[in-house]
Amino acid sequence: MITLSGKSVFGGVAIGKIAFYKRQEKQVRRYHVEDTEAEVARFEEAQETAIAQLGELYDKAMEDVGEANAAIFEVHQMMLMDLDYVDSIKNIITTQEVNAEYAVATTGDNFSQMFASMDDAYMQGRAADVKDVSDRLLGILSDAGESGVVADEPVIVAADDLVPSETVQLDKSKVLAFATMYGSANSHTAILARTMNIPAVIGLGEGLAKEYDGHMAAIDGFTGTIYIDPDEETMKAMTEKREEDRRQKTLLEELKGKENVTLSGQKINVYANIGNLSDVGAVLKNDAGGIGLFRSEFLYLESEDFPTEEQQFQVYKQVAENMAGKKVIIRTLDIGADKQVDYFNLGKEENPALGYRAIRICLKQPEIFKAQLRALFRAAVYGNLSVMYPMITSTEEVEKIYAIVAEVEEELKKQEVQYKIPEQGIMIETPAAVMISDRLAEMVDFFSIGTNDLTQYTLAIDRQNEQLDDFYNPHHEAVLRMIRMVVENAHKCGKWAGICGELGADLTLTEQFVRMGVDELSVAPSMILKLRKIVREMKAEE
Repeated sequence: MITLSGKSVFGGVAIGKIAFYKRQEKQVRRYHVEDTEAEVARFEEAQETAIAQLGELYDKAMEDVGEANAAIFEVHQMMLMDLDYVDSIKNIITTQEVNAEYAVATTGDNFSQMFASMDDAYMQGRAADVKDVSDRLLGILSDAGESGVVADEPVIVAADDLVPSETVQLDKSKVLAFATMYGSANSHTAILARTMNIPAVIGLGEGLAKEYDGHMAAIDGFTGTIYIDPDEETMKAMTEKREEDRRQKTLLEELKGKENVTLSGQKINVYANIGNLSDVGAVLKNDAGGIGLFRSEFLYLESEDFPTEEQQFQVYKQVAENMAGKKVIIRTLDIGADKQVDYFNLGKEENPALGYRAIRICLKQPEIFKAQLRALFRAAVYGNLSVMYPMITSTEEVEKIYAIVAEVEEELKKQEVQYKIPEQGIMIETPAAVMISDRLAEMVDFFSIGTNDLTQYTLAIDRQNEQLDDFYNPHHEAVLRMIRMVVENAHKCGKWAGICGELGADLTLTEQFVRMGVDELSVAPSMILKLRKIVREMKAEE
């Protein structure tokens, strides 16, 4: 038996086989070929295979997400047959007498750069499509296979680390738990594991070797331990621990339908944080009072091009309808930092967490922002929808947002499109926003405190840097004072203030937050009932 210790990200016990996340090897070598005709034929065979794969993906997407979202696979098929693209590849093979992989990679880079440099936003979006199509061809030519996890049964997914875009694309029904060599407890992937209610352990080190692929393991998300090839005694203990965890969850079920009211009569709203439409089931199952944070950026992370207004509208509308009058707070696009999307062409930054991200992208590229706002305002007709703007640092930013909102409203009016301007709030994630929260409260309908970034910026600590985990202290007095200040300034203006960051689910702070007067806590669906239990057992006097 091999025992490895790491850092716990989400509690729970999972028993199953280990499956390592496989990434396509995209390293391309250039080499001379004698028979260029045979090399062209090899490319044409790969081209046919890719077109067939995309056809299958189109059919699957039609069933899962509908025609509008499936259309991208048709676009990619057409791109694979584009004469300019195909002729360029064949020309490089024949004139330079080189291998097909090199010709595909070179053409892909050239075309991608060409599209990215165009002024037209639609053509810029094609840059990512060319890259994706070229990567697919390279994968077939090099027999690298698809990226992801190959498994016929639910498995413990192992990796060096996982980026958010990899995590969101996994088939959740096949994931028992996460185990990674590296990573930070405060990374976005860690947050996703908690949202998905999946046991996760990070920082297991080099001991989590690929030779253990397919081996039986037990993972203890409470202690941050993984047992590879566990002996009979360990397996028995882990099985019992898993059953006890299930029993505790069953007891919590009895709290469904109960109010989040303290023994002294103080009420607090308990909402859920989610990443996409498929999470709504977990929200309803765990009896959340609403959705306090819908991370709309996952529509962008899961897409190969900018999602259209119509695609976004359908998702937001469905969430609002499914929640049947309960509050749904949708955060506008929050791309950047650790959430990178190729087709945005954001460029490399020295300090991405302090860089071009979130509302800054929206204000600099209003066409992207407007498409999302139109979708949100149209969807607001179908339920109790609110909009939340991230990464605010000034009153000027809020004024610019409202100017764009006014433009969008005017456009919708003219087009006689049914819409509603919903409640509009901001995330408090920067010390700047905290210090002027008295002024900001006069401008918006509510505050939601994003404690992950607020802690990061207040303590000058990159929360993605695992070396700094020991210095990352979300309980720091400065952070807690800031939360109190924001709540007090909101209440002075008759506005409500909640917490949607990870700190909202920190059960050791729940009593303190309630006593501060925090109006709402938004947490991973799996934490709703645990939080309700704490609230109902406490008194709220200072």
